[in-house]
Amino acid sequence: MTPQDRKYSKTHEWIKIKGDLAVVGITDHAQESLGDVTFVELPSTGQKVAQKAECAVIESVKAASDIFSPVSGVVSKVNEDLESSPENINTDPYDKGWIFKLRDFNKEEYETLMDAASYDKFVESEQ
Repeated sequence: MTPQDRKYSKTHEWIKIKGDLAVVGITDHAQESLGDVTFVELPSTGQKVAQKAECAVIESVKAASDIFSPVSGVVSKVNEDLESSPENINTDPYDKGWIFKLRDFNKEEYETLMDAASYDKFVESEQ
């Protein structure tokens, strides 16, 4: 079930606002498509990212996949647990598997993203 408390991009990232930060990860659909995650190349703290720009890489047994920022902002924190436990993206993509947090993010861009129901329809249309 796709969580209702966040928004989604067409490149299968999710974003959830927590206070003045935005938490970003990949969707359950994305991790399923990738297969077993073996490595995550995290963005740098302090890095400015633009909406739809590549900012991280996930490697799996099947492929390497770029992660795109769903909104513009500044990376304030990365999930260092993924360095030793990249499989958290597979087992818990919406909580322990978060990838990075943004500060000073663009709230207008956030409003243009899909809600859970729209994302689910989008995924169905891709298959």
